[in-house]
Amino acid sequence: MSPRIPHHLQRLAARGYASASTAHTPAFQVFNRHTKLLQRERAAVNPLSKTTDYLRDHISNDLVERLLLINRHFPRVLDLGAGPCNIARALLEPREGATEGSTEKVIDRIDTLVAGELSPSLLHRDAAEPWNKEINLERVVLDEENLPFEDNSFDAIISAGSMHWINDLPHSLSSCQRILKPDAPFLAAMFGGDTLFELRTSLQLAEMERCGGVSPRVSPLADTRDLGGLLDKAGFSLLTIDTADVVIDYPDIFALMTDLQAMGEGNAVLGRKQGQISRDVLMAAEGIYRQLHGNTDDTLPATFKVIFMIGWKKSDNQPKPLARGSAQFSLKDLSEMDKKGKKE
Repeated sequence: MSPRIPHHLQRLAARGYASASTAHTPAFQVFNRHTKLLQRERAAVNPLSKTTDYLRDHISNDLVERLLLINRHFPRVLDLGAGPCNIARALLEPREGATEGSTEKVIDRIDTLVAGELSPSLLHRDAAEPWNKEINLERVVLDEENLPFEDNSFDAIISAGSMHWINDLPHSLSSCQRILKPDAPFLAAMFGGDTLFELRTSLQLAEMERCGGVSPRVSPLADTRDLGGLLDKAGFSLLTIDTADVVIDYPDIFALMTDLQAMGEGNAVLGRKQGQISRDVLMAAEGIYRQLHGNTDDTLPATFKVIFMIGWKKSDNQPKPLARGSAQFSLKDLSEMDKKGKKE
C-alpha cells in the first residue's frame, strides 16, 4: 500500500533572470518556460499559496534526511528550483542525530545556502519571515535551464520538486555536474512516472465523452529508467535512485486543481488547449474520478510519484571497480563450492 501523508497535511475539507554566461536553447521543447514563470508569479500572490506548501515541504524533508546521512561539512550548497525556500526551512528543523537521543539541525553543517528560482515573487515570498535570521541564505533569480555559476563552485546541489518542468534535462544535469566540486553530491527529487494518473485518466475520458477528443492537460514526465541513464551520461557516479508514492486525499476534483494552481503546478505544455477547462468537462471528470478511483470516505486520492536521485561528481578518491579480469574466483567456482558445502 502506498504511504500517505499524515492526516494534518491532508486537505480533507474545502477551503471557503539572472542570465547564464552562456545561454542554452533546448533543441526540443516540451514546456513553455514563460508560461511556467507567469504561473509561479501568480502562485506567489495567491492567498492559498502558503497553505499548499505541504507537498514541497514533505519532499524537502525527505531530501534533507538523505543529506543528513552524508557526514560532512558543506561550505556552499545550491537549492535548485527553490520555490519559496522549502529546503531552507527543512534544514532548520531539529532531527535525530548520529548518537541516540541527540538532535541536530542540518543547517549547522552548511555555511551558505544559495536558493535559485525562476520566479522572483515566489523566491521572495517568505523573505520577511523570522526563520530567515537563522540561516545564511542567498536568493538568486535564475532559470534552471541556464545556470549562471562557475565550474566547481558548489559543495552540494539539492533540488526538490522543480526539475520536471525543465525542457533539456540532460543539459541541466550536465550543468549541475559542471558547477559541483569533485566528490560533491547531487540530491534531487522530481515528479515522474504515473504522477496524477487518477486526474489524467479522468480528464481524458471526460473530454472524449464531452468534446470528442483529448488535449494535453497533464505534462509528460520522466521515468525511473530514463533518469539513471541521464545521470550516468551527465558524468555522475555512485548513483542511487528510488521512488515513493505520496498519496493525498482531496474532497473533490475542484479542490485538487485549485491546490495545483496555488502551487504553480498548472499545465505549461506547448500546444496545450488555451483557456480554462469547461465546467461541463470538469463535472464529467469528477464523476469518472469518483467511480474509478474514489475512496470509501468520499474523498479523491491524488498520487504523486516522487523519484529521488543521488549522484556524485567523479573524483580520484572515490571507490572504483577493480580492473576486468582481476578477480581471484569466478562465479562458477563459487557456485560449485556452495553446492559441495550443501552436500557435506
